[in-house]
Parts: sequence; C-alpha cells; structure tokens
Amino acid sequence: MIRTTPFHARLSELNDQQLYTHWQGTLSPMRYSHAPKHEYFAVRNSAGVFDTSPLYKYAVTGPDAERLLSGALVRDIRTCRPGQAQYTAWCDDRGFVMHDGVAFRHSTDDFLLTAGRPALSWFQELAAGLRVELEDVTDDYGMLAVQGPRSRAVLAELMPEAEKLGYFDHVPAKVADAGVTLSRTGYTGDLGFEITVPADDALAVLDAVLEAGRPHSIRPFGEEALMTLRIEAGLPLVDVEWHDARLAFSDADCVTPKELGFGWMLRGVRDGSRRFVGSDAIRRELVDGTSRWATTGIVVDPEDWDRLYREADLFPPKSEHPWPYESMVLDEDRVEVGYCTSFVYSPVLQRHIGIARVRPDLAAAGTALRLELAINHHNTTVRVTTTSMPFFDPERKKA
Repeated sequence: MIRTTPFHARLSELNDQQLYTHWQGTLSPMRYSHAPKHEYFAVRNSAGVFDTSPLYKYAVTGPDAERLLSGALVRDIRTCRPGQAQYTAWCDDRGFVMHDGVAFRHSTDDFLLTAGRPALSWFQELAAGLRVELEDVTDDYGMLAVQGPRSRAVLAELMPEAEKLGYFDHVPAKVADAGVTLSRTGYTGDLGFEITVPADDALAVLDAVLEAGRPHSIRPFGEEALMTLRIEAGLPLVDVEWHDARLAFSDADCVTPKELGFGWMLRGVRDGSRRFVGSDAIRRELVDGTSRWATTGIVVDPEDWDRLYREADLFPPKSEHPWPYESMVLDEDRVEVGYCTSFVYSPVLQRHIGIARVRPDLAAAGTALRLELAINHHNTTVRVTTTSMPFFDPERKKA
C-alpha cells in the first residue's frame, strides 16, 4: 500500500509536476516545479520546506532507555542532555554500519529516535530484559524541515524560541494552537530547523509556516534539490554511500564508521572505555589500522574538465543532477584506488564535487587523483583533488 504524509494534501496542491518517488512506501516528491535548481536556490538564498515525515520515528522511554541506546548507538548518547539531539549511527556485531538517524533527548528517560530505514525489531532484541518501552510513532507525527538563511526569520514569526535555539538543540513550542517540537536540525548543510508535529495538526502548522514565509519567497523543495544540497554538505546517504550491513551481499558493500567518515563519533572506543554493538571490532580496526577506505571530498580541475569535453566537440556539462552511479577513482599511474559514491555540479560553488572512498594513505587534503568518466562512449579520466568536507559550510549554519 502506498502511503502519504500528513502534509501531502497541501503540498500536492503546490506540486505542478506530480512526480513522486517511494521513500520506504511513502510518496515523496522528486520536485515541485520543472526546474529543481529553482528549489535548490530557494534553500541557499532564502528558505525552503521539505517533508521529512517518512522518516521512521521510535519513542524510547523508561528507566533503562539511556542504557539501551548507549549500548546500541555509535555516538555516546550519555553526553546528550535533555533538549539536545545527536546525529548517530548503529552497527552490526562486526562493526559495519547498518543505519543512521537522529536521537532527540527530551528528559532523563525519554528519547525520540529517527531512522531512514526500519529498525524497530533490532532495538527490541537489544531491549530484552531491560526496563524500557519502544514504540513506533512514525504515523503519529509529521516532520517538516524549514531550511535556508531566512528560515530563522520565518519561524521566529511563529515561535520566538527559534531566535536563540542552538545548533542541534530542540524545544517545545506552539504553532497554530498546536504543540510541536522545534529542532535546529536538517539535511542541507545550511541554517535550518525541523518541526515535529502531531499528524492531526500538520496541515494547520504547514499553512502557518507557508504564510509566514511568503514575504521571504519560501517554497517547497523535493528530493532532486535535496540531493545536491546534501552532497555540498558532505552528508552521506544510505544505499548510496553505504548499504545496510544486514542486507549487503558481501563485505565490499559494507563499511565501518571510521571508513564512512564517522571517526569523530568513536570517542572512548580505542581505549575500551565505551562499548556498544560492534565496538570490539571497531576497536581492533582502530588499534591495528586495518581500515580499508577513508571517505574524502574530491573537487574536479575545471580546466581539465572543460578540455576533455571541448576536445570531443562537446559543451562541458554543468548539471546539478547527481550521477546515478559510482565511478572509479585512480591515481596518477591510472591504478584504481577507490570510488566516488556521489558526484554533482555545485551551483553555489560553481565546481564539480564528489564524495569518494579512497585508500587511507591517499585521503589527505590536496592529494592529486583522477576520476573516471565516459565521453562519447569512451572511458577517460579527469583530474581531481581531495579536500575536506563539508564543501559548503556557511557560518550561519551553527550561528
């Protein structure tokens, strides 16, 4: 059965394309207009709204809620205070990443965990014998992302809490007489917020946001614009940068947190002071230095890109549509040393950029490599340089 979100009735009226994809069985707009680049620039220059309701949402409550999550999540949830949120991930016993999500802590023993793929049964298995309750509340709430440099001004018209809300903090608020949770979170790498609202109040809240955003030219954006935004932000995506370790056909499709660029989440793992599912395997990887890959950003040499296409009598493309496939990364001797998982032309940076996985010894910023591409049915390579991520990181994001 195809499902729709609590915001669908209103957002579908604003969608003149009626092009949808399925996000875990729920309709999700690809774009709202003929040009997703217009939606992209709304986020980078003003404000846009994205329906994140298809995210799975799990309420985790009870005296052992923190104990369960600290033994399951890669990032140490014990450092998350009430009113804060953490981006995190979880792994299998071998230390390979399964899913990622955001944990919102409401009180000592009350959490809300979001996930892009279903994960309830796995957490239920870990909760056996603990004083904790797990409830799937996915259908009970809508989630609306309001993103862009004017997002704070838009939401401050409705919720004064938006003015001083810190990065990855959240607070209860009220919009259109509805109780909501306002969080300083998002998936665009820009200043942004998300509103979690009871499903029955979703349309009233959306209408209020759109009306407050009218003077700021707010507009909805779909998944096509979001893909460019998240690559600029250096944010990984399940089934693109990695695959659920439980569903992967081989270890070649599996990745550890360190290999995925999540090494910053692993405090307390190397010395064994913190344990969670997969931590023993991850500790061995860190101590023995056995990581197969390192995740890095790559930036294309624009002169080399233009030369390759012009020599083929073609106009050098600058498409904001990400490549739908992986491409090999090679060293200067044309030896394969990794692969690019996401690649796109960044309109705001005016450069071709990508998220790549390369040999750890080649991941340092400034390393010269080559990216494989096909021109006129012939494989060739273009010069690229490794760089740190995010590619786009405005001060307003955390200010």
